[in-house]
Amino acid sequence: MADQNEFAIGSTIAGHYGAETTGVTLAETVFAAAWNVQGNARRPEFSDGVTELFAVPLPIAPNTTARNESRTALWLGPTSWLVIESDVSNPATFESRRDALNAVGGALFDLSASRIAWTVAGTHAATILAKACPLDFHARAFAEEACAQSVFGRVNTLFYRRARAPVFTLMVARSLARDAWRTLCLSAAAYGYDVLPQRQF
Repeated sequence: MADQNEFAIGSTIAGHYGAETTGVTLAETVFAAAWNVQGNARRPEFSDGVTELFAVPLPIAPNTTARNESRTALWLGPTSWLVIESDVSNPATFESRRDALNAVGGALFDLSASRIAWTVAGTHAATILAKACPLDFHARAFAEEACAQSVFGRVNTLFYRRARAPVFTLMVARSLARDAWRTLCLSAAAYGYDVLPQRQF
């Protein structure tokens, strides 16, 4: 994905990079599945069907999320959501869920192999993201458990704030991951950053 030189900004090897201080940590974030759910949430048979299949209700308000212990549903638009299965030990059952949603007027698309995510945490996390994105990441503007779509550098990106503390998850298309990762590392270098081992979503 990125340069593997252990001394280079942009390396994916665990370690410390940039300035001597550590203003942020970066970690690739793994998940079992990422599914795009589409349908009309005003139709009870569809919304109830999604809740039954995923054990998490669809968030209706723009840029909000809903989650349980193993799944997170992120609002993408009035008729579109991303459901992330975080438990990598739980095998995905895409086909049966797709068929069940089709039966209630919805649709399900598997994006698991085409997306990659990272978690950015630390004192300067919001500042680093703001260097390459027009969104306001201050807690007053980007609330806990909120999500939003924008760009990071030149890459379309989904942002999710994990907690009131500065902890964000970014998700991009796998084909553009190298560019997004390098932009993230270059933005973080002035503050110093640690690349950590993979973490679960």
